Amino acid sequence: MLKGLLYIILLIFIGGSRQDLKSVVLSGHAQGTTWNVTYFNDDSTVLKNSIDSIFDSIDSSLSIYKPYSIITAFNKSEKGVKADGHVVNVVNFSTYFAKETQGLADITVGPLTQAWGFGTSHPDSMPGDQQIEKLRACVGFKNIGISNDSLIKRKPCVKIDVNGIAQGYTVDVIADYLEAKGIKDYLIEVGGELRSKGRKPGSKPFQVGIESPSDNDFDISPFQQIISLEDGAITTSGNYRKYFESKGRRFSHIIDPRTGRSVNNEMISVTVYAAKATYADALDNAFMVMGVKDALKYVEEKRGLAAYIIYKDENGNIKDTASTRFRQLVVHR
Repeated sequence: MLKGLLYIILLIFIGGSRQDLKSVVLSGHAQGTTWNVTYFNDDSTVLKNSIDSIFDSIDSSLSIYKPYSIITAFNKSEKGVKADGHVVNVVNFSTYFAKETQGLADITVGPLTQAWGFGTSHPDSMPGDQQIEKLRACVGFKNIGISNDSLIKRKPCVKIDVNGIAQGYTVDVIADYLEAKGIKDYLIEVGGELRSKGRKPGSKPFQVGIESPSDNDFDISPFQQIISLEDGAITTSGNYRKYFESKGRRFSHIIDPRTGRSVNNEMISVTVYAAKATYADALDNAFMVMGVKDALKYVEEKRGLAAYIIYKDENGNIKDTASTRFRQLVVHR
């Protein structure tokens, strides 16, 4: 295990010469993790209860753990359910990125994540070949769709797992809310997924530190990269977050929809930069499945994306690499 390793560390050094702006720091717990919102404004326009209400609204739509959520009702249904705006947005985003990644970013992977014990249930044994093949027939973004105000399924066995995109989407919903309130300078973090806009007092940009494991079995090393995040989002995915070990083998929560099995490649983690957190969050798991070469190729071909990858080479040594755009974001090394 990575012993509590966090790759993304907030570096919020509040201070500066602009006395007209008030610093407001909000925090709490939601979606099984912590959240933090820092913004600068002439008054406390947004309070904690407003952010809590956003989390409650999103959980009622997208949580696979809440028995009353729309997604839970969909997963139990035969043909589908009425959908709200959050569900429609996330399904549309997910369908787009599933097509973009040739099915690697696919929220219909739910039956497989459940079978491997990374969902709401915890089976006593790992799935066998026959079970995996049966469940793979239930997976595929073409098996779901939005029709009028409903989310429909084309096979009764289809189940959705939006954990790979929900926190990024939540960050963007909070950002939209702040901007609707006239707030132009902010940093939002939900479970390590971040988005910022504007600057701190003193015209200093927000900075994000990224730590890298050393060659000594994932021990913490000093900051490897510090990047400027003036207007954009950063998310991360890694095989250290959720996994179990059996017979000396590690099984990650990241499932390859093509095989129905836990990903076991050279990747340790990938940090993705994009304009919005939903975009970055939708892609980071897919990049973990792709591997270093294909992930970097994808990023380099897409305008506005950047990635930083930590991986093991053929000799088991921990290495890192980054896309061209990411290197441009680095302000200190």
